[in-house]
Amino acid sequence: MHNVTSSTKYSTDIVSTIWQVKITATSQLNVTATVIPRISPHVDPGLWSKVGTVKRQDSRQIPLKLEDSPDGPGLSLNSDERTLVESVSNTTLSGWSYYYTHGDHVAGRNRTMAQWTADRFAESGINSSVVSYNVYLNYPVNKSLTLTWSNGTIYEPSLEEDVLSEDDTSSYPNRIPTFHGYSASGSASAEYVYVGRGQQVDFERLVELGVPLEGKIAIAKYGGPFRGLKVKNSQDYGLVGTVIFTDPGDDGNVTEANGYAAYPDGPARNPSSVQRGSVQFLSTYPGDPTTPGYPSKPGSPRADKSPVVPRIPSIPISYQDAIPILAALDGYGTAGDVVNRTGWVGALNVSYSTGPAPGATLSLSNLMDEQYTDIWDTIGVINGTNTNETIIIGNHRDAWIVGGAADPNSGSAVLVELSKAFGKLLAQGWKPKRNIVLASWDAEEYGLVGSTEWVEEYIPWLTDTAVSYLNIDVGTAGPHPDISATPELHTIAIDTMKKILWRDTGRTMYDVWYDDFEGEVGVLGSGSDYTAFVHNGIGSIDLGSGGGATDPVYHYHSNFDSYHWMATYGDPGFLSHKSMAQYLSLLAYNIAAPDLIPFDLPNYATQLETYYESLTSTISSASADLDISALRGAIDEFAGRTAEVKAQEQQALSTDDSGLLTLVNQKYRDFQRGFVSQGGLPNRTFYKHLIFAPGLDTGYAPTTFPGITEAVESGNLTLATEFVKKTADAITKAGDILKA
Repeated sequence: MHNVTSSTKYSTDIVSTIWQVKITATSQLNVTATVIPRISPHVDPGLWSKVGTVKRQDSRQIPLKLEDSPDGPGLSLNSDERTLVESVSNTTLSGWSYYYTHGDHVAGRNRTMAQWTADRFAESGINSSVVSYNVYLNYPVNKSLTLTWSNGTIYEPSLEEDVLSEDDTSSYPNRIPTFHGYSASGSASAEYVYVGRGQQVDFERLVELGVPLEGKIAIAKYGGPFRGLKVKNSQDYGLVGTVIFTDPGDDGNVTEANGYAAYPDGPARNPSSVQRGSVQFLSTYPGDPTTPGYPSKPGSPRADKSPVVPRIPSIPISYQDAIPILAALDGYGTAGDVVNRTGWVGALNVSYSTGPAPGATLSLSNLMDEQYTDIWDTIGVINGTNTNETIIIGNHRDAWIVGGAADPNSGSAVLVELSKAFGKLLAQGWKPKRNIVLASWDAEEYGLVGSTEWVEEYIPWLTDTAVSYLNIDVGTAGPHPDISATPELHTIAIDTMKKILWRDTGRTMYDVWYDDFEGEVGVLGSGSDYTAFVHNGIGSIDLGSGGGATDPVYHYHSNFDSYHWMATYGDPGFLSHKSMAQYLSLLAYNIAAPDLIPFDLPNYATQLETYYESLTSTISSASADLDISALRGAIDEFAGRTAEVKAQEQQALSTDDSGLLTLVNQKYRDFQRGFVSQGGLPNRTFYKHLIFAPGLDTGYAPTTFPGITEAVESGNLTLATEFVKKTADAITKAGDILKA
């Protein structure tokens, strides 16, 4: 491990070597801390006209008129929260964004940026270090794609994005080529077929229609499942290569067809934009494909990577490059409207026919440089007075492009700004109740690699101390805030939104979010760095903001996800960045600071009931004869346990019983570990949380009670019965932790 040199003036009670952690069954942080006076529990979001009272560290009672809040009328903030909110500046956020978006930071290619992030943490008085892992990655060498018609006519698409004089990073000499991370090297020349979104059900429909697949090349549309599963499904059905394009039909109302100018002249998609990305089989397992279940260090044994990366080549292309390829299939095979599959037909002037077209062939070549290379996670630590409880706040730093203003560096800017805000509190002598770890991950884009390897290394300590993980990836790509979380975090996440004014709307973040989502917090699937935490029983939240159907189109994983796009269209003035940084800072504070871990366990029971109702609907739709009474009983028992621990919580607070409060906090910290089954889900042992997981054929989107649900959907009632018992046992185990 790397030593940490303390840069904080509190060196007398913050140990500078806290990251010297040995990987053993009893691994833990080596922390000593001086106890300071209690920090009051988080203040309720407040009503619009009341006068509140907040408690400072020195226990003085100070009346606070809500209309005096620096963040606007009606917002109730205590003095620490005010410090955090006032410390956030859209000007410095813009500066952090500019830095991150003006250099190659593909995974494993920018240690300087990792160290720069560590230096920013250190400037705020936060101990920081850079931790390395030696992982399998691959990088593009060259590629080609040629369409040849039966008459010998040839079309060669550009395969690259336009250079725009208005957008400086689009013309960088070291700009990143278009490619798929973890794509296989190889070449193929064959007739080709259009496979829609490339889902399992799309291929099943093609088989039903009699479309020949074996030995063909697939052309697929982005959208629906994770791109790696499009390639996997192609491979499984005997195709020899995959080409994936972005369709403007997925861009909402802001399209050239609707009269909007394309970027950079307007908010519509630039026709040359290409979505890069990983094609790892994410729903099987994330992380380094060669070290499943253990950290990637020099000398680590290496496993066969073929279960989770493709054997066939694939490349991404733009829709302007795709049009002639799709048009050549018009009139051959089955037309898109007859295929009648969700998402099959897009907005291009083609019929989206399946093909193949006799004599029309694609020649695809892709050469990748495979290597084991270092990646770098930047870690910052603020010691809490209770060293047995820890929250982790993370964002990934790597991008497929020189830019990455939305993904991921809007979140990167927020993380650095949050460190600055907490530095202001530290300078006032404040300490959190719980340890706070800041993490800037590398290699997320390839398959959540940096975070997964770190969790695999520190899992003994995390199991002992982790309270929750807060993730921010695409901090902002538009003006609509969104959150997904494990259920115990719903209430604190919602309450904190009520304390933040959203952009310049004059409305709270909560009001804007509620209008879009009607108060429904999303379920976590996969696709970002919370994944390894959730599937080791650590509750998590994923937050960000995106665009709607009438907002400027976000060029995901494209050169045009740039600082210029962000400053011009995505978030002029960096107002969403500011609100998101304020929100994440307050959310972290309100979990790390109070004596009581602010979890809502009865809501977990409520959500289990919702998932149960969804499962009964799935079983009914499948006409399956499946006894789930054991699951029903386990949920009811768990609900009783949550009511009991809630009563203990109230008793501890009302009587100031520190021993009982410690016991309640231990239960809140640990209960989620009970939902983890060490055997994991069928054929994907990484995914161990039996309440929710990414769908096997989605990669991103969540499935609740996944072991049961997917077994029912596949018609395997023997497996479904097995997972009814396993899931019921997991819920019972979580309840037993609350009972202990």
